[in-house]
Amino acid sequence: MMAIVKRTPRPLTRRRVRPPQLDYPLLICAAGLLAFGFIMVASASMSIAERCCNDPFFYVIRHGFAMTLALGCGLATYFVPLERWERAGTVLFLLGILVLALVLVPGIGRSVNGATRWIPLGPLNLQPSEFVKLFAVIYVSSYLVRHATAVANQIVGFIRPMLLIGAAATLILMQPDFGTTAVMLTTVMGLLFLGGASLLPFAVLIGAVATGLVTLVIFSPYRMKRVISFLDPWQDPFNSGYQLSQALIAFGRGEWTGVGLGNGIQKQFFLPEAHTDFLVSVVGEEFGLVGIVALIGAFVFLAQRAFAISGRAEALNQRFGAHVAQGIAMWLSLQAFVNIGVNIGFLPTKGLTMPFLSYGSNSLIVGCMAVAILLRIDVTMRQLAAAAIPKPQQGVRWVRA
Repeated sequence: MMAIVKRTPRPLTRRRVRPPQLDYPLLICAAGLLAFGFIMVASASMSIAERCCNDPFFYVIRHGFAMTLALGCGLATYFVPLERWERAGTVLFLLGILVLALVLVPGIGRSVNGATRWIPLGPLNLQPSEFVKLFAVIYVSSYLVRHATAVANQIVGFIRPMLLIGAAATLILMQPDFGTTAVMLTTVMGLLFLGGASLLPFAVLIGAVATGLVTLVIFSPYRMKRVISFLDPWQDPFNSGYQLSQALIAFGRGEWTGVGLGNGIQKQFFLPEAHTDFLVSVVGEEFGLVGIVALIGAFVFLAQRAFAISGRAEALNQRFGAHVAQGIAMWLSLQAFVNIGVNIGFLPTKGLTMPFLSYGSNSLIVGCMAVAILLRIDVTMRQLAAAAIPKPQQGVRWVRA
């Protein structure tokens, strides 16, 4: 015989609410890259700042301010629910296109070294193309959720988002910023492929893009000059191939373990843009092959964590979060690959920063926002998974009579 014995209800007590469990490995990896970037910017910029500004800490202070601003933006981004990002995807991207157009308006955009990519905002210079990469990921991810069937079965479903992406790419090319355009297009195409698009439109688009890129190189003297210097920088090591040849010398001096932090020579007298686009060359000189491999490993680990978050979101049928995590993983890892490839002479020289490391407030802000969104997706998936687990009944106990 079984009997039901009712328990006396316990008095209600206030339970301590535990904070959500974060993906601490991802957070530690991103924080480590930021800290290492601050150290390397300080190492690479002091001699430059001493010559140009009579203050060796000029760039260090500005980079520290940019890091503080980036961390603040990342913290604010973390508290934005995923549903708001999904609803605002199209609006954000259209706003990004509008600001890209404003950059090209005379009197608004600021030009540096022949490139018009910034809008002066007091002590800061806004670079819209950096934010457009993130907005493109959010826009295409929300589009894939709304039009999954059309993307998988109709060419029109593939073409629609590419019209807006193409408009943004054209405006970025007019700045000109070839590297950012390539990273954004590749990331978006990767997202569409993972979203189920057929191979035919990819083949057509890749052919059209390749034709356009070749045309841009042929009819643009400065791009042709960059390609020639990339193929053989030693042919003109004191002019067109100067930057790449000095970067290769830095890697050569670093050998296996480097010459030590702060002991690099190339950053002091020879290597241009040592604290921005060519910061990896300084890492190679001061930390050697070991430092470069560790740096690559950090970005591989970051991408792996992002794809793991995407997998958990896919398992819970949260497709927007899954696509955003995939897009951020591809974007950050691809940009890091391009920057390292430029530094070692594997790719033509482009003005593309190293995520989390290079000097520049816009790149740091967008990178911190991307990591914050990944952490938000991870926490949301943990909460949904916990809510799906059935809770044991309380208040009734079965006993044997």
